[in-house]
Amino acid sequence: MPTDQAAGLRRRSARQALACIHCWFGSAESSVKLAQALHLRGATPLLIDASGRVFADSPARSLFDWKQQLQRGQLRLLPQSYGDGWHAPGVRADEPALLSMARGYDQLVFDMTADRIDMVLMPGATHAVIIEVQATDASMLRAYAQLKTLSHAKAQVSVSVLGDAAACDHVVAACHRFLEPGFAQAIYSVAHEDNAFTALAARMAGGEASRLARYKAENTGTWP
Repeated sequence: MPTDQAAGLRRRSARQALACIHCWFGSAESSVKLAQALHLRGATPLLIDASGRVFADSPARSLFDWKQQLQRGQLRLLPQSYGDGWHAPGVRADEPALLSMARGYDQLVFDMTADRIDMVLMPGATHAVIIEVQATDASMLRAYAQLKTLSHAKAQVSVSVLGDAAACDHVVAACHRFLEPGFAQAIYSVAHEDNAFTALAARMAGGEASRLARYKAENTGTWP
């Protein structure tokens, strides 16, 4: 059985929705490491180059842009050791045709630049955001702004941070001080893990419900 069919059947048999992982990373290398870690956990990810930086130099890119590929119903996939890649700079997760084209995968990993704050959601999928925080004032301020935006989101989104340990601690502490307590407590930090990507893959490939989702389910629903 082809890998993509196996992934789709495995997810459906476990009654799991397709997972969208939005990676707000400083470099594309981090998204690749996450996809590799997910693959090692037995998952079948599709790494979507939404920033245009992962597969920009690939000689196998299609003459058709991602919009035309979706219209034709044929994605120009780039086989990788961890699954497939797709060069689609500017693509949105809520593109109507994307869900049906991606059903053969366990996760869609969207590589986006670290300055992204806006996020659109794929209907019927689960959603996770991972923010990379570096030891600079600009990175920490940007990460806090992103987290503040997410704290007001209406959808259930799992939120994680990784990067410089002290910088991540500083940002999470600011969230505890200024944002709604339940949201701050639900932030999953892997900054002190020996291998952050392995820890994230274990959490996501296992289908673990986010602490944020559990908080919202167990409380009165007044937040956010």
